[in-house]
Amino acid sequence: MLHLYTPDRGRVGAVAKGVRRVKSRLGGRLEPLSRVRLVMHEGRGELSTISQADSVHSHPALRERRASLERATQACEAVLRLLDSTEPNRPAYNLLCHELALLDASAEAAGRAQALAFRMKLLLAAGFAPELASCAACGEAEHLGAGGVVCAGCEAGSFPIGEEAHRFLVGALVAPLSEAPPAPETALSQADRAIAETLEYHAHVRLRRVT
Repeated sequence: MLHLYTPDRGRVGAVAKGVRRVKSRLGGRLEPLSRVRLVMHEGRGELSTISQADSVHSHPALRERRASLERATQACEAVLRLLDSTEPNRPAYNLLCHELALLDASAEAAGRAQALAFRMKLLLAAGFAPELASCAACGEAEHLGAGGVVCAGCEAGSFPIGEEAHRFLVGALVAPLSEAPPAPETALSQADRAIAETLEYHAHVRLRRVT
């Protein structure tokens, strides 16, 4: 059984019969973290059956580096957890393809800042990006809570966020994915918490923290 994310049908469940056989025509083309072009047949149930598979990008290099492999797995997990319906989201699909290609092309792409930048852009693609320009309630901006920055008068239940962390979050949204802004570890930890709490607040999804 395979979990697929597609540009036109969102998340799709499929079965590849006989894929583990030595002479299977599908086995080598359906590796995890691969981008493929498939021919599928819909049955009476929820799962489609894969009858043909062609490789578009197998991302072999990222499989040879543990850090890249872990980041790629985290990225796929985030997409499948946050976008778990059959409703298509082409920006999210393109973002994931770009992330896997970056991780395949360079070991440097497996850094913490880049992984957090991916999550920020995924939040944006899913429509859950936090409010970072002004208080989510009244206009000022000092702390992170209620799905975005809030001022001192509205900070109940929020947590402090430093200037460097705030700058990173803004930069992660506007800069290309390949150019994630640098930030010290303290700021990245705050940004990680901000992203995690935004996910829980808006989407009711809890992902593993990025370390």
